[in-house]
Amino acid sequence: MKRLLIVGAGNLGREMLDWALAVPADCRDWEVGGFLDSRAGILDGFDVSYPILGDPDTFSFNDNDCFTCAIGDPKVKLDYCRRLKSRGARFATVIHPAAIVGSGCRLGEGCILCPAAIITNHVTLGDFVTLNVHSSVGHDAVLGDGCTLSPHADVTGWAVLGEGVFLGSHASVLPKARVADYTVVGAGSVVLRKTEPHSTVVGVPAKRIL
Repeated sequence: MKRLLIVGAGNLGREMLDWALAVPADCRDWEVGGFLDSRAGILDGFDVSYPILGDPDTFSFNDNDCFTCAIGDPKVKLDYCRRLKSRGARFATVIHPAAIVGSGCRLGEGCILCPAAIITNHVTLGDFVTLNVHSSVGHDAVLGDGCTLSPHADVTGWAVLGEGVFLGSHASVLPKARVADYTVVGAGSVVLRKTEPHSTVVGVPAKRIL
């Protein structure tokens, strides 16, 4: 049995611990071992029974270790994951039993599907994609590496999200829309057609503010 190490012991990391522990034993080949975080005291004051084992940039792992990255910011998440990959790390895809994965879907390495997340049919997720609670991805949509969907975010059919896209809570991407690399879509916003790379868009319809 492998040891699962959770990169990031912040708010999402503590949630991720619960989701990982909920995965039935016959649906995984790992046991949770603890967290990796450079902030040694970040769990102080929380009733968490798993320790911080070290800093992800310096921790000495072995072939029996695998990882999941519980960092919400897509760029920071990808930076950590890629640095670990360059050192030989392997990432587990963690799917909560209350998530739904439809037929014909393809999931990359290190994805996280939280409770009630849905990918419907022939969806493609890149590496290190996080779908938070009650987020959904419609048929034939494509999400690039590192995308993060906040709770209740909705990506509809044939939409394409580039690398490192972040969708705030209740954000929506309409059918066939294109969200460029490292776009931040604000909470409650609706992308109708396309965005520019490294932009922040808000509103209905979503318009660039940064």
